[in-house]
Amino acid sequence: MLTDRYGLPLSTTSPVARDAYVEGCQAKLTMYPSAIEAFERAVVADPGFALAHTAKAHALLERGEIAAARASMAAANSLITGVSEREAHHIAFFNLLVTGEAEAALSAVFAHLNAWPRDALVLGTTAFTNGLIGSSGRVGQKHALLNLLDRLASSYGDDWWFTAHHGMALSENGQRDTARPKIERSLAQNPSNPWAAHARAHLSYEQGDSNVGRAFLESWLTTYPRNGLLYSHLSWHLALGHLETGDAAAALHLFRETFAPDVHSGPPRGQLNDGVSFLWRWELAGHPRDCHAWRMMRDLAGTAFPHAGMAFSDMHIALAHAVARDDAALAAGVRQIEDLASRERYPSGHVVPAVSRGLAAFERQDFSATIDALEPIIGELERIGGSRAQLDLVEFTLLKAYIGSDRLDDARRMVSERHRGCSSPPVAGLAAFH
Repeated sequence: MLTDRYGLPLSTTSPVARDAYVEGCQAKLTMYPSAIEAFERAVVADPGFALAHTAKAHALLERGEIAAARASMAAANSLITGVSEREAHHIAFFNLLVTGEAEAALSAVFAHLNAWPRDALVLGTTAFTNGLIGSSGRVGQKHALLNLLDRLASSYGDDWWFTAHHGMALSENGQRDTARPKIERSLAQNPSNPWAAHARAHLSYEQGDSNVGRAFLESWLTTYPRNGLLYSHLSWHLALGHLETGDAAAALHLFRETFAPDVHSGPPRGQLNDGVSFLWRWELAGHPRDCHAWRMMRDLAGTAFPHAGMAFSDMHIALAHAVARDDAALAAGVRQIEDLASRERYPSGHVVPAVSRGLAAFERQDFSATIDALEPIIGELERIGGSRAQLDLVEFTLLKAYIGSDRLDDARRMVSERHRGCSSPPVAGLAAFH
């Protein structure tokens, strides 16, 4: 029987279909741009190959092509008769994702991986910081992801794809000394793996090695396709490195050329999150507002995301509305979130509404209100989702509010308690007393 790269049997008798599927899985797992085309070749070679339709559906979903994803998923569902038990559960799991049943998918992912730990496409939906576990809204989700990867480590051995994610999870849990050799080993085994490059960028950020991280990314990005799904996000990381080292012009140039909404290589959520985050952190560092760029972000937030539902993006949507002084849109978003939370359909609960109010208060220069909103939830930020580097947007806003309120002892305390990142975060006014 034909198998995938991880030795799992496939219900196709066509070597051509199998080879195209394996190629597509490799591209999908490493965020290279050729996955959908490879899955299409697999389907042409064997129209009854259900897993190829399934993988294509999820690849389309990752690109934000919802209608096409559902059509491909429907094709997979129609072919489920005769597949193996593992494949049937695999198809059912991805059907939950494509139909928007994230909570059910989160429950299903653990059961599936307990039975078939080497089903890498399923693991790939939750192995990263904004995956199923990272978007679950639960307290302790970073630790939960690390626990999962720890349990699965023996099933993957020294596999470079798995090791990159395992190293990243260790870094996000503060275990940087353990993370580094895993990340370096993954890069050595497959230097073109963007997840390993991503983990290396995060590790440099967490350790405060801005110059090291910047030099690494400047070199590594020359080897990765410009239309790779992680290209623009990794450019966001590089821009943060420029901000930390004081090269504001290089940071802004990167935004405009590589991860502004009109040039971003990722889906709309990536465009929103990277753009809003950078522009806000650019201003926190003391640089002037780019009004045109903020208008792009507001327009994207208003057109691509009419409804609340994913906490990490909802926070960035709220910030775009706050900067636009669109109080009606901001209030409507908060009401949607609070309504969903009241019906237990928004797992992160009160955290995003509190952050939204804090960001809006900061935009009004009401630093006391910012502090009142953000202080009580600063210890719950992981419930929003995203990496610690991404959530520094909120921490740095609170830090700047302390400075703006002349609460310098609180600012010093906050910096001294971080135990991670650069010794002097890029927040205007901090260097004068820190």
